[in-house]
Order: sequence, then structure tokens, then C-alpha cells
Amino acid sequence: MFISDERAILEPHNDIIATALVVIGFVIFAAVMSKAYLTYDEQSSSIENYEEASRIAESVASWDELRGSRPDIISAKELDLIAEPITDAEMHKRFFGKFTSNNHFSVDIRTDDGKYHWEIKKEEYPETGNLIAASIPIIIETTPAQHITGTVTVRTWGHQW
Repeated sequence: MFISDERAILEPHNDIIATALVVIGFVIFAAVMSKAYLTYDEQSSSIENYEEASRIAESVASWDELRGSRPDIISAKELDLIAEPITDAEMHKRFFGKFTSNNHFSVDIRTDDGKYHWEIKKEEYPETGNLIAASIPIIIETTPAQHITGTVTVRTWGHQW
């Protein structure tokens, strides 16, 4: 009876309920979209950091100054020099000079049998944030007659642009 009355009396706030439902729907939609965007952004950042770590590992494995008797082999003697910046500070500086100063990473080279291990760090960085690692297989020449398989692992974390 109240709805069919034509004397220009307003209906009891039907538009407020409809508006509230639209606003609630929009807020839920915005929350879902922002969560999806944040997840996408985090995943794409992780993928970019992994690709960067992989490129650094490839660059380390193919660096001419670490070359052994053949181009596809890394010399353990050269690794000894570069892993200890006190021994050969110039070579250590040249190694990290190949990369931008915004790259915070460390290189870990070890043989599969566990007998040899080299850790190359520019300086001590606080390993905070999203740590990403990439590894590639290599061959290490310990003596001219002995070659051992191993891996180059590069760990990257946080950029300071």
C-alpha cells in the first residue's frame, strides 16, 4: 500500500541499501585486484632477480681470467687468487669491476666431491630481503691432469637503486 501510493511520498530508503551493496562490492573487487597485483609484482621481481643471478653465474663461468687449459674449464689456481682479496687485490677488484655496484651478490664455487670450496664476496652485505640463488655446472681444473665437476652458485639480494 505504501509503495503504490502516488502522493509523492518517498519510499523507505531502498536506494541506501543498493548503494551500500555496490560500495561493498567495489571494495571487495579493489582488495582482490590489489592482492593480485602485489602477488604479480613480487613474482616478477623474483624472476628478474633469478635471471640476474643466472647471468652473473654464466659470466663468472666464462670469465677469461679464470680459464684453465681449455676455454670450458675453470682453473683452481685462479680461483684461489680471486677468493682471497688479500692475495691478489687487483684481480679481485677486476672481477667485481665487471658488475654494477648496485648488484649485491656472492659467488660460491665448489666441487661435487666436496674437496674444494671457494667463496667470493665483494664485501660483507647484510643478506636481508628476498634472497635468490642460481647455479650452473662447471668443470674445475685442480691440476693439469685432474678435472673435477662442480657448480657455480650466485646468491643475490636486495637492490639499492
